[in-house]
Amino acid sequence: MKVFGIVGKSGSGKTTLLEKLIPAIKQQGISVSTIKHTHHQFDMDKPGKDSYRQREAGASEVLLASSSRWALLHELRNEKEPEVEELLPHMTKVDLVLVEGFKFHDHPKLEVHRPAHGREPLWPGDEGILAIASDEKLACDGRVLIDLNDAEAIADFIIEHLQLRTEK
Repeated sequence: MKVFGIVGKSGSGKTTLLEKLIPAIKQQGISVSTIKHTHHQFDMDKPGKDSYRQREAGASEVLLASSSRWALLHELRNEKEPEVEELLPHMTKVDLVLVEGFKFHDHPKLEVHRPAHGREPLWPGDEGILAIASDEKLACDGRVLIDLNDAEAIADFIIEHLQLRTEK
């Protein structure tokens, strides 16, 4: 599976871009899944539910299944946070995995950057950031600049960079 990252500071619009990017990539016949990183504690489960109670009792993993989806909850229990390479084998094989976050990982990335937010960009310190998606014209130190509102152009950049079109 090919991996490409979408990075940027909090509130820059990464998830909004992914909502547009996924259908633009799928429209070109490429299967796609995502991995989302968060720095916050999260829980998909609800206190009182059977699966929550089983995890609280000490189960390492709880798999929930229904007729419409399944989810595997894996408790780290003081283990280190997994890297992208450790997570990928748990996913069904697809052509492309888009990774939101994991901004310090070494896979190729595109940064979502909005100068109006007043935050410093990530790309000056990360050679893995190959392109910038922005809503303003920027000097990007030789990196590709793509209009943040043009999901098809961003999809084309990722597909061409990863040579996914030639593999189909």
